[in-house]
Amino acid sequence: MKGDPLKLTSIGADISGNDVSCSYSLIKNIENDIHKLLDIGAHKAALTNITGDDVVISAFVNDNDLEIINKAIVQILKENAENIGDIAGISKTPEGAGEGISYAEASISQDRYPDAVILAFDTYGGEPFVKNVVKSSIDAATGMDNVTDIGGGANGTVKIPGVGYVSDETDDPVVAATIEDIESVGVVAGAMVGSALGNKNVYLVKRGTPSNVIPGSVILSVSAYMNGNVMDLAVPLAERMRILG
Repeated sequence: MKGDPLKLTSIGADISGNDVSCSYSLIKNIENDIHKLLDIGAHKAALTNITGDDVVISAFVNDNDLEIINKAIVQILKENAENIGDIAGISKTPEGAGEGISYAEASISQDRYPDAVILAFDTYGGEPFVKNVVKSSIDAATGMDNVTDIGGGANGTVKIPGVGYVSDETDDPVVAATIEDIESVGVVAGAMVGSALGNKNVYLVKRGTPSNVIPGSVILSVSAYMNGNVMDLAVPLAERMRILG
């Protein structure tokens, strides 16, 4: 809501019953529970990314509500999990942190509508070079005009407010950039995706696409989260990048 100091929080997890895709029932069940986040104070909330066997729930929240919303997001993931997967990596202490959920948090400029670009990555075999891919996308957005903040892709143990600790060993990271001007959404998304695709064996996919790629690869989805509305940018970006003539 315009004028309110908000943050974007995005939490991603592999809770699918297989290693390739997310079932229709898993997606539908999560979407049916999103209202729980609105009921406890989230301004907007949505299932923003579905990438291979990973899902990302994102919400625009007041700073004071960040912990309770994060905890509720994890609870939704846990209650709907076909496989406990990444949830098991959460620890109450840094020492016990394991490979777990992915987290991105970014500030939003006051007096702006909450808009963001969210990238979610998936690997089949935990390919370690995904960290380089994530770094490329973050570096591309860093310092760009109308980018308020960038979250995700942390190195070292990550403290997730209201949830606990996870290690940085996730192979399914999420990155979010908050945007101050609607016409900059495509510019920033294009820069982040283009930089990621410049790495070896990285493929852009539509929201909900299974990870049907040769093992040793990374797939990524890209969503614009515009004042609570989710737009899959994979197809329009791919169309823009076509060679004409």
